Amino acid sequence: MSDDLPESLIPYDDVVQEALRAVVGRVLGEIAETGLPGDHHFYITFKTQAPGVAIPSHLHERFPDEMTIVLQHKYWDLKVEADHFEVGLSFSQIPSHLVIPYSAITAFVDPAVDFALQFHVDDKDGGPEPHEEAENDEESAAAIAEAQEDGSNVVSVDFGRKK
Repeated sequence: MSDDLPESLIPYDDVVQEALRAVVGRVLGEIAETGLPGDHHFYITFKTQAPGVAIPSHLHERFPDEMTIVLQHKYWDLKVEADHFEVGLSFSQIPSHLVIPYSAITAFVDPAVDFALQFHVDDKDGGPEPHEEAENDEESAAAIAEAQEDGSNVVSVDFGRKK
């Protein structure tokens, strides 16, 4: 088989990413109705500058590119819509309302069952800036890295889109 495959005229990468982001929405929708079962909890990493993201200015200042949040014990008002979710979280004991479109999500991890989705982000600069940990996600970076290294139940979407 040749390495010179023709460029696809079908946007497979976009279709698959959209479908996997729908998984995140469906899971969050069920959690919004019934609560988190057992030991399940989620680490959600998203681009803070993505269109539709609404977070308080103090969080934008602290996380200018990317941020990871945890949905576990202390969250409230989880609302799930077709294209985004909203949630209340506390950072340094300051209640904050966040609006996060699914299109802004770069990683979704449920460490209780070693499940992770990682989304390709088309960054012109070669990747996201390293980001400081949010106060409600003490172990998030370690859990995401562990899930990615382990490889079990990790789905990474990157079809090597040609530019």
